[in-house]
Amino acid sequence: MQAMVLDRAGGKLSLREVAMPVPDDRQLLLRVRACGVCRTDLHIVDAELERPKLPLIPGHQIVGEAEDGRRLGVPWLGWTDGECRYCASGRENLCDAARFTGYDIDGGYAEWVVADERYCLPLPEGFDDLQVAPLLCAGLIGYRSLRLVGDGERLGLYGFGASAHIVAQLAAHEGRRVFAFTRDGDVEAQAFARELGAEWAGSGAPPEELDAAIIFAPAGELIPAALRAIAKGGSVVCAGIHMSDIPSFPYELLWGERLLRSVANLTRRDGEEFLALAPRVPVRTHVETCPLVRANEALDKLRRGDVRGALVLIP
Repeated sequence: MQAMVLDRAGGKLSLREVAMPVPDDRQLLLRVRACGVCRTDLHIVDAELERPKLPLIPGHQIVGEAEDGRRLGVPWLGWTDGECRYCASGRENLCDAARFTGYDIDGGYAEWVVADERYCLPLPEGFDDLQVAPLLCAGLIGYRSLRLVGDGERLGLYGFGASAHIVAQLAAHEGRRVFAFTRDGDVEAQAFARELGAEWAGSGAPPEELDAAIIFAPAGELIPAALRAIAKGGSVVCAGIHMSDIPSFPYELLWGERLLRSVANLTRRDGEEFLALAPRVPVRTHVETCPLVRANEALDKLRRGDVRGALVLIP
């Protein structure tokens, strides 16, 4: 089969003919119908995340078809031990032994993939392969972040990419007011945010205090900015798996019972809840497609911030 393979962190992917994967007793063999391109893939390729399996086939927003015809989603969480204190307390996303798709396990930048059936997600009707692929990480992490940020009405979204364009729709569905933060002068992203329900889109300080904020952009300097923007008792959630160093900031920005926390990975329950909710909103993903063989070009577009919505590879 054809696959895009990473041989060295910090290098480029290579198009390769590789052996078909062979499933074990708990795995399914899936034909890849589509695979979303995630910023986490970029962090892995750019050597910002340590210890990936090498050589590696990236990709963890996989829409696959099983041999019995079922359409299943393969997300980032690929395996946990089921026994540690985190798994036993409903926090399998924090399992120290967890294995992740497209990082510890070969992923979906390929024509075929194997995945543990217990961690595959049935996909809702009403979404084609391209629309549903971004829900499997951009949507899931956004959903988990929104649940953890609290019930605040005025929500700031920092970095209006794949996750934020989904979360904006969830937040509007819940009756929240959305404030979208983009790069300075990015009028196209600002217009896109307003199309999806944001009442304000721009850079710098928002026009009024926020109750909560989610930071999707991997820029540590946004944390003091977000803390400065939220009201007392508000929450800031960092949704990315990697972020540049956080600059020092005065304690007064955190004081006033403001809460700062990260979101790590996802649980299968997150997947079940979100994929049941998405058709009811309904969530509509905005997708740009790219052939599998041009995965490096797709990653370059993401690296430049030149994507409206989400990117999806097609084998």
